[in-house]
Amino acid sequence: MNDEINYKNNPLHGVSLKNMLTELVDHYGFEILFAYLRINCFKTNPSVESSVKFLKHTDWAREKVENFYLYQFKSLPRASDDQYDLSPRDRIIPDGDQPGEPAKLSIEDAEQLQAKREKKAASFGKPRQGYGPGKPRQERAPSRTSRPSDGKSSAGNPYTAKPSAAKPAASKDSGDPWSKWRK
Repeated sequence: MNDEINYKNNPLHGVSLKNMLTELVDHYGFEILFAYLRINCFKTNPSVESSVKFLKHTDWAREKVENFYLYQFKSLPRASDDQYDLSPRDRIIPDGDQPGEPAKLSIEDAEQLQAKREKKAASFGKPRQGYGPGKPRQERAPSRTSRPSDGKSSAGNPYTAKPSAAKPAASKDSGDPWSKWRK
């Protein structure tokens, strides 16, 4: 039984992440990469070096870029279901399939694709991904009220929890507008 895989049938064989990203940026640019992939390293201070550093440490983002490279830039037909379950670097391309010309992409097409994805997600009853101005405050992540202690003095640190002491009950006549909220 031969369990060896012929990686020479994979267009990613021998292609470093930096070379792949350089090819993509030279052909499409950071703006289109961000529009299609929605990875923040292509929007905030984009550079090949910082993007490579991020992608090396983030598996899901690296696989997303590798899929984009295979199926948009190299224009390969989609992988079969059993091959698609593997990471892009482990996939084998059938012998007859050859890389083609890069797909022609535009910002307008990316916006249409994003709208289509949001509509599809809504049809499955999934809420919009992420947090932001489009979500009500109750659905956002709770804010942190304290920071972890590093053993240093907490004097003057507004994030450090103060030891609770018995507080006298506030009266309505105290003139303090916040008295009803204090315990």
